[in-house]
Amino acid sequence: MKQISFLFMIILIAGSCLKPDDFEITDPEESVIAGNGVFIVNEGNFTWGNGSVSYFSYDSAKIVNDVFQTINERPLGDIPNAMDIWEDHAYIVVNNSGKVEVVKKNSLKSVATITGLISPRNIAVIDNNKAYVSSLYSDSLTILDLKNNTLSGFINIRRTSESIVLSGKKAFISNWYGGKEVVVVNTDIDKMVDSIEVGKEPESMAIDKRNILWVLCNGGWARENFAELTGISIQTHEIVKRLIFPSILDSPSSLRIDGDGDTLYFLEKGIKRMDIDASGLPATPFIKEEGRLFYKLGVNPVNGDIFVTDAVDYQQNGFVIIYDNKGDPIAAYRAGIIPGSMCFKVQPGQVIE
Repeated sequence: MKQISFLFMIILIAGSCLKPDDFEITDPEESVIAGNGVFIVNEGNFTWGNGSVSYFSYDSAKIVNDVFQTINERPLGDIPNAMDIWEDHAYIVVNNSGKVEVVKKNSLKSVATITGLISPRNIAVIDNNKAYVSSLYSDSLTILDLKNNTLSGFINIRRTSESIVLSGKKAFISNWYGGKEVVVVNTDIDKMVDSIEVGKEPESMAIDKRNILWVLCNGGWARENFAELTGISIQTHEIVKRLIFPSILDSPSSLRIDGDGDTLYFLEKGIKRMDIDASGLPATPFIKEEGRLFYKLGVNPVNGDIFVTDAVDYQQNGFVIIYDNKGDPIAAYRAGIIPGSMCFKVQPGQVIE
């Protein structure tokens, strides 16, 4: 277990890695974001329209903030929540603006804006032709036509939706907001084919190397239920493991898995780490918060680096903190306001230092 001392974190915050490392992007097509790195989706303040995207470059070991606005000379929008990459394009879901921004992945130059979505949350690209978008308030998944960058239809799943993960011809969708189910959609026919009852408010999901779908349920915002981590067979949809958190006050979030598919990570009073064969939940954090406000988590699928965002006070610019897979701190960088979900743009087989 790695513990980061308060003194060390003070040194880290004061160090050169935390000074504003922003630098101007002079050529959108051949910018710093053309290499290996990580996009950080900064949510901004609700209704303020100050959401943004930052990019940490492995090649330069620097972070660039406000990339979308710099490149496109317009704001990204109100509460960007998620981002996904498919081939040459990236898709940014902007929740309170009800839209998806389609951009070039190596420059973030705008290609199209898809509007008319109802409180979109997350996106999963199915293939070259379509993507699914979840919704905080609608009982349907939205289908996007990626050839024409338009809305092309809906899938009535009879409940709101949050996280989306894909396996073969199946999409698994969590019914987070007040719900307790995971919905299964056949991606060939765009139809709901099953639902699986889990714990209260399944918030995030990940699939391991043994084709077990792990579902992290936070127990509900009112803390009326115990949180739980549930394992579900991808093939049979049967629950194979259910681990209950010990305290009604536990509110885990941001479940992630490493690139090998054998180690789970999530946030709960720090960063917890767990082997997929473990018989119980980890009792102590792998990495302590040490006075910070950990908000979202990411794990580099190539080298196992752990990225966690610090929302500070939800008002000022936050931080992105990077640890190696042993839990040792690498660096920290100032990002945008409420830095949230991360999208990794790294190539398997390439050396990342």
